[in-house]
Amino acid sequence: MKFMALLKGSRESEAYVPSKEDLARMDAFIEEARKAGWLLATGGLQPSVSATRVTFAGDKRVVTDGPFTESKELIASYALIEVGSKEEAIERTLHFLELIGGGVVDVWQVYEPADFGL
Repeated sequence: MKFMALLKGSRESEAYVPSKEDLARMDAFIEEARKAGWLLATGGLQPSVSATRVTFAGDKRVVTDGPFTESKELIASYALIEVGSKEEAIERTLHFLELIGGGVVDVWQVYEPADFGL
């Protein structure tokens, strides 16, 4: 089962510049997770000032450049993981949040071909 984990951003995370110690700790965690085979992809996202929202409805196209003012619209990082169950995805996420000192992560299951009978 694949899951997309999205770490919610905040005004604080938008301004955060990681220390060398933070980067080393995160690199070690990522390397361990990749070697264990459950972390497929991950990355931190630049602040919303460099983001763009593209909206298309009918014949209307809207391009909105960041920064985004609503903190609920912010995402700090993502991870694509492959685990045996939703419970394991939650446990992996909790371990990550402990590592970074807290936060909020939305965990979404990714559709697989079998979900559509394929």
